[in-house]
Amino acid sequence: MSELLEIKDLHVHFPVKKGLFQRPKQHVKALNGVDLTVREGETLGIVGESGCGKSTLARSIIGLQEPTSGEILFNGKDYTKADAKETREMRRDVQMIFQDPYTSLNPRMKIGDSIAAPLKAYNKTDGLESRVKELLELVGLDPDTHYHKLPHEFSGGQRQRIGIARALALEPKLIICDEPVSALDVSVQAQVINLLQDLQKKLGLTYVFIAHDLSVINHMADRVAVMYLGKVMEKSGAGSFQTKAQHPYSRALLSAVPVPDPVEERSRERIVLSSELPSPANPPSGCVFHTRCPLATDRCKTEVPILEEKNESGQEVACFYPIEEPASAGYAAR
Repeated sequence: MSELLEIKDLHVHFPVKKGLFQRPKQHVKALNGVDLTVREGETLGIVGESGCGKSTLARSIIGLQEPTSGEILFNGKDYTKADAKETREMRRDVQMIFQDPYTSLNPRMKIGDSIAAPLKAYNKTDGLESRVKELLELVGLDPDTHYHKLPHEFSGGQRQRIGIARALALEPKLIICDEPVSALDVSVQAQVINLLQDLQKKLGLTYVFIAHDLSVINHMADRVAVMYLGKVMEKSGAGSFQTKAQHPYSRALLSAVPVPDPVEERSRERIVLSSELPSPANPPSGCVFHTRCPLATDRCKTEVPILEEKNESGQEVACFYPIEEPASAGYAAR
């Protein structure tokens, strides 16, 4: 598969202003040197705690957040240096499904008009109503019944289907899914996830799928990238991640996932991270994870580990002491 999206050394820093003249005194390093690739037709899952930079990454890819430095290449073209016309073309090919289906729709705009908005913005008005109804049917809604209704007449799951239909309107190549099921009930989550997978097969879509829930990522993603304090700590295939994750932070995330078998749940080792998540305005020196890592040594406090391959499967880990035992075996502190 060819690479559709490449992110190279991406930085996004927000100034923190203080004093009478509101001069920047420090910077929140939301993204601090992110390197990722997304292949055509695949789903790249992005996981990590709140505040790790996942949503900032999504906003940067789609052009809602200007990077401080780095490159975002879509189909080989760097859109951080694009002019207005090129940016407009890119935004047609890259769409977004938002986290909250309740606030992502205009409450005063009928559903048909909401889905038609991107088509009107790009002057694709020929057969507009029939195209909108086609999109409604594509996401499992009744085009005749729902076309003229307002958002408050729909459930959360239905609203998210409307958001998906709107994202599909311009026939994009890449869709950024920013925690699209986190606000939905569990039973509805499964329906929306299955819909997204069906649409991917039918339309040949590529997804960047952001989520807290690792079970959702395991179901959706082909590859997984783990983020912590604006950095990518590990990249691997989704199957490898579940059983062979090597970064201590990845193991901690996996150990927090509930297991259906109560016997296994009681017997497995829980990995509880010490202390709170450090502030991205003042990240730790060396490895940013060392303040919470049970394996950290003095080396971790001063040296920054490089994200590099650790095994033949192509798994990449930014750690001086990657864990080689299977994920179910747990690990002991050094």
